Amino acid sequence: MNTSLGLHLVEDADLKKMDREFRTAFAQISKGMSPVELVLATLDWIFHLAISPGKRLQLAQSFIVKVRNLGIYSVSSLFKKDAEGPASKIERRMSGESWQKWPFKVFAQSHQVTKDWWLEASMGVEGVRSENEILVHAVIEHILDMLSPANLPLTNPDVLKTTVKQRGKNLARGLKYFVKDQIRDAAKNGLAENDVYKVGENLAITPGKVVFQNELIELIQYTPVTEEVGAEPVLICPAWIMKYYILDLSQKNSMVKFLVEQGKTVFIISWKNPDADDKNLSFEDYVQLGAMEAIDAVSAICPKQKINTVGYCIGGTLLSVAAAAMARDGDDRLKSITLLAAQADFSEAGEITRFISPSQLSFLEKLMWKRGYLGSENMGGAFSALKASDLIYAGMVDRYFLGNEASLSDLMSWNADGTRMPYRMHTEYLTEMYLNNSFAQNKFKVGGNAVSMADIDVPMFVVGTETDHVAPWLSVFKLHGLTRCQLTFLLTSGGHNAGIVSGREHPRRRYRVHTRNPGDHYTAPEEWFDEMEVNQGSWWPEWDKWLDTQTTKKIAPPPIGGAKKAKKALRDAPGEYVFG
Repeated sequence: MNTSLGLHLVEDADLKKMDREFRTAFAQISKGMSPVELVLATLDWIFHLAISPGKRLQLAQSFIVKVRNLGIYSVSSLFKKDAEGPASKIERRMSGESWQKWPFKVFAQSHQVTKDWWLEASMGVEGVRSENEILVHAVIEHILDMLSPANLPLTNPDVLKTTVKQRGKNLARGLKYFVKDQIRDAAKNGLAENDVYKVGENLAITPGKVVFQNELIELIQYTPVTEEVGAEPVLICPAWIMKYYILDLSQKNSMVKFLVEQGKTVFIISWKNPDADDKNLSFEDYVQLGAMEAIDAVSAICPKQKINTVGYCIGGTLLSVAAAAMARDGDDRLKSITLLAAQADFSEAGEITRFISPSQLSFLEKLMWKRGYLGSENMGGAFSALKASDLIYAGMVDRYFLGNEASLSDLMSWNADGTRMPYRMHTEYLTEMYLNNSFAQNKFKVGGNAVSMADIDVPMFVVGTETDHVAPWLSVFKLHGLTRCQLTFLLTSGGHNAGIVSGREHPRRRYRVHTRNPGDHYTAPEEWFDEMEVNQGSWWPEWDKWLDTQTTKKIAPPPIGGAKKAKKALRDAPGEYVFG
């Protein structure tokens, strides 16, 4: 651009490109995390603490009291085994028998007392934005978790005992594993070696056929094993942030196998693992090419039958959006909706919101823009960071200090099989759902028009899990306030994955369940929790009984692909996309 003064000015488009390229390079260095967000949050906390002399005095007094009590405990616990410590609680990893001996129990108490004090220091400072104090506390907690005595060989009694017993061989093995892991990670050969569990051999082996395929999904129809089945088929929409076979793990943990054995005609969506060529796939593409085209295919195979739909995690959010759009448009092909650990109101979406803000999304968007997708290592790292002590450091100590070779379970093997997120879809999802909470406010649009869950009038079965750090059950419970239909809410023990994958016979599981009918008064989640009866065992049979109430009659199993081959069987399950 030339001006009358003879100056050559850079075009606006080039200036914006310069900013984008610079921020992209910065985002790659920071792995998509926003240092700007952390700096601003820290300054917000520091400056408000600086002008709060009362808070600082309270912290000073608390520090003195905690140090005094810890000193008394350090001496008394040497002579009294049952001496009560000053810590609010003891971390799970330091609650074992070996940690009850002196001085290790003092180490455990010291660590928790430190965390207690920093919780007081980082939270409750007047004037600090709530999201900033949450972020500051999260960073401090992560640093303290990293410095935990459980992570240091000289302060971990289990490591010391094992080292003496094995004469240091455990440390030698751990060093070998460490070097092997670094070489593997540098070569980008995956997260874990897996010779035990393999897809198509002992994972995802429930017999079936791929009966439909487009550029985003394969639809699998499973082979019936009963002489009669419920007339209404079951269509499962899993999350695309995970491979679908979390619901078809080894045979004792396969939800798909369980449903087929209960006389259900089961279909499941297997999502394509996107690459750079798919960067412009939108969230609406996932609605149309994923949920809607799968529903169309099932309707062709099982004509004149309504569909019992199931959505897991983000797949449940997608199903909710699709069902709301269908209700808006008068499409009545759904018989019921089951949502497993799925959110629709993201106003209190839990600890994952630490990583979601305008600044954070800007950095993440730049990272995805360059590659066209968000890598599985970024997704896995973010979720692991929410429970770093258990999901990161416990495994490192076990492998590198205790020298234990990782023994994979079917769930762990699946967890190592990560997926990618397309640039456009993931940006829209995080912005519209987490940042703007558009769906809960009836502002999310499908086909150019807004959708609302209040329009859905089919029965719903909603499952939350007690220790879910991805979709907290209190957030899932908010579906009560978004819907008017009959809603059965079930809360099971366990986390986001293990709570859902709860095989038919599971003695360590428990659940609470209640049905809210249209016109019933609202009950707060805390009151609901206290009032509901606790049932022992897996929740799967309870859900199966509910699905039976959504079945009108028993019929002969529909042929694979439907009568007159409405959809041609393309290949055997588990299909091709799952290997992407």
